Amino acid sequence: MNLGDSISQGDLAITILIGGLVLDRLIGDPWHWLHPVQVMGWVISAYTQMALNLTDSPRGLRWLGVGLTLLMMMGSGAMAWAMIALGTWLHPLLGVAVAMIILASCLAARSLRQAAEDVLSPILAGDIQQARQRLKNYVGRDTDTLSDEDVLRAVLETVAENTVDGVTAPLFYAIVGSIVSPGGAAVVALAYKSVSTLDSMVGYKRPPYTDLGWCSARTEDVLTWLPCRLTVASVALGSGHPRRFWGQCGQQARLDPSPNSGWSESAYAIALGVQLGGVNTYQGVVIEKPRLGTSRRPITPVVVREALTLSRRLLVGGAIIGVSLIWARYSHELGPSLLSLNSAH
Repeated sequence: MNLGDSISQGDLAITILIGGLVLDRLIGDPWHWLHPVQVMGWVISAYTQMALNLTDSPRGLRWLGVGLTLLMMMGSGAMAWAMIALGTWLHPLLGVAVAMIILASCLAARSLRQAAEDVLSPILAGDIQQARQRLKNYVGRDTDTLSDEDVLRAVLETVAENTVDGVTAPLFYAIVGSIVSPGGAAVVALAYKSVSTLDSMVGYKRPPYTDLGWCSARTEDVLTWLPCRLTVASVALGSGHPRRFWGQCGQQARLDPSPNSGWSESAYAIALGVQLGGVNTYQGVVIEKPRLGTSRRPITPVVVREALTLSRRLLVGGAIIGVSLIWARYSHELGPSLLSLNSAH
């Protein structure tokens, strides 16, 4: 994918990565704007309805689930590639802008902070009813009878898990894509985002998604495995005693059935000195999740904001590492400034 002849490939890759991060920081995901995840949701819903109407055979649904996973990954990546290519054909600067916008849509750092603050605001005002109501927008558990402490725990668990799913993992795949091709950041990140979205919609062990969502759930677990461990390793390095921190995370993460969320939640719980997990209710069904971390202090709004600060540091650190890796990859090609693009075309 050639985004312009008058600028080096390395400059383009770094500009797109930083530009996508800055756009997410400044704009986030406005709810009234059309978002790629919405389009993905429409496709997934239509395909799911078709598949469930077509067969109730477990084997058949599994194969249809494989098809859905491949369709979303390849289709999303191809759509991103086509949009960038079209923009580049119209003008190189437009191609760069399209790549930045697509990449920004894959990141959820600003949205995650806004979601947390949206629930913290009524908590701080003493309005638990409003806090419960707002929390419903972000979690799957029942919120009607939650105490202040339970609401804050839910927010912190959401921050811990979604820092990986919505921030560091998309960033990881954006960096991988950038190393392959400058515009690859948006292509690969959107392909990952499609699997993450698919998993959140059909990746359940309960009917009717048990078989249809099997492939998407396993694929998301595999794709998130490495960025999740790198995220936890980063938190461990920042703790001052990385070996002990890593050992504690590994020990506690094994208690959680998820191969990834247990690691991220353990890391945040240990780093912040709080305990996550416990009794949750989902559609009236009480489920006790493993307790992660040691409660050295209660979960308060201050602790939640410390978690958001930790997430921001992970994003900034990851971006610095990413730029360094991209620079190393294209160092022999670095040359003209981005400003030279103004005279192109």
